[in-house]
Amino acid sequence: MEEICRTYSSQVEFFVVYVQEAHPTDGWQTDSNIAESVLFRQHQNYQEREEVAQTCSLDLHIDIPILIEEMDNSIDEAYGAAPERLYLIGTDGQVAYQGGAGPHFFDLDEWENAIQACVKAQV
Repeated sequence: MEEICRTYSSQVEFFVVYVQEAHPTDGWQTDSNIAESVLFRQHQNYQEREEVAQTCSLDLHIDIPILIEEMDNSIDEAYGAAPERLYLIGTDGQVAYQGGAGPHFFDLDEWENAIQACVKAQV
């Protein structure tokens, strides 16, 4: 994903949108999160959400700018973003690509093809 972002960064703006915790310690937790010590409770306020987003950004070495969803979770609910999902929004503001729920249903080739189509349409 990082390679695709680097390849198209002069033509496309990339962002990570950090939403509510998909597997909080005070909710449904996964074995892989426990094994990898990814242990965060559901955010109680925006400051907590911001702190966890920053921790994830640093720990995962994410170079893409991170936007943090407000506490109403409207982005997550509108786009089905949790736990992770790849989107491409066209210059017209419409969804040009919606990937499967990640990380298991990510299709980076499909996402890159959608990016290429949007870039070509802009020329």
